[in-house]
Amino acid sequence: MEDTVALVEVDASNVAQHGFFCYKSKKKALGYQHKLEWLQARFAEGLKIKLIYEGKRSVGFIEYIPGEFAWRVVDAPNYLVIHCLWVVGSGKGKGYGTRLIEACIDDARESGKDGVAVVTSSGVWLAHQDIFLRNGFVLQDEALPSFQFMVRSFDGSPRPSFPANWAERSARFGRGVTVVYTAQCPYIQDAVGYVVSGCRDAGLNAHVVELHTREDVREQAPAANGIFGIVHDGKLLSYHYLLPKDFAQRLEQMSG
Repeated sequence: MEDTVALVEVDASNVAQHGFFCYKSKKKALGYQHKLEWLQARFAEGLKIKLIYEGKRSVGFIEYIPGEFAWRVVDAPNYLVIHCLWVVGSGKGKGYGTRLIEACIDDARESGKDGVAVVTSSGVWLAHQDIFLRNGFVLQDEALPSFQFMVRSFDGSPRPSFPANWAERSARFGRGVTVVYTAQCPYIQDAVGYVVSGCRDAGLNAHVVELHTREDVREQAPAANGIFGIVHDGKLLSYHYLLPKDFAQRLEQMSG
């Protein structure tokens, strides 16, 4: 008999039971605990997490929040902004990603929003734009190194966009290596550790900056994903984690 497929909403009352999908096997890890604390504040702001279950096992999720509270470098008032969309393993190829996106779109319509927006990437660590194009989103804007801002507007509503000051944002961090992070993703703690370790191996000091509020993210984050960035000598080196050997290689490429 096939597993029953169910969509479960996670909120403050049941997050201890269901978790938030990522790092679900490492609930004692520092990254998991920081994400959990971050979520407790975000639920009160309208953040929603919905999990796809096959039987007793979760195989995918979506996380989204009203644009006024989004932890992305976007200005999207009266939109819902998708932070994350991820379907893994046996859940792939079954339409679960679309089902999760449709749940978000339904919430946006029911709550009187102007539409739904999401930051995607042709690289790694974010969903690709293809699934959103298939679900009625259009490409609204782009940002280096590999970001797209996808928007589905209702009834011709005004469409938000990225800021245009990316070079200035990175330049503010000055010389040396700066890693900028938030608690929005449980994998971030490991990512910060990789940078610090990579700097130590290269004989460099890493300046670590945590962005504590959504306003910090919108004003200071060097990359459109908002949650993580490595800046070297005032230029964005990476928006995703790098293992120490990969970090050393990227440093060499930028210095060459």
